[in-house]
Amino acid sequence: AALSTTQIGGLTTTQLTALTSGQVSALTTTGISTLSTTQVATLGTTQLRGFTTGQIAALTSTAVTALTTTQMPGFTTTQLAALTTAQIAGLETQDIAALTNTQTSAFTTTQLGAMTTGQYNALFA
Repeated sequence: AALSTTQIGGLTTTQLTALTSGQVSALTTTGISTLSTTQVATLGTTQLRGFTTGQIAALTSTAVTALTTTQMPGFTTTQLAALTTAQIAGLETQDIAALTNTQTSAFTTTQLGAMTTGQYNALFA
């Protein structure tokens, strides 16, 4: 049986980081939306790569803001292209600067238009 929203929200950071990418991809989008900023900030590359595009879109803007520069290179181009404009607004400039050229090429024109001047300039830093 799948974990409930309450159970997902109650996972410790140690439990969350022990999940495989397959286990992460099985979490519901509703459950993903309940992840705290502390939980999101501790996710490793393995967990991040397990996120489906639907799960990416379910992350709150606050959760996206909690992402760190060490986490950003772990996202696939498909995942980055799934970010909503509200989530793009939550990205910090140093997080955008941590992306590779391949990753930044995934941003859509709508996403680029949602960026602040600082965020946009970070693409070329």
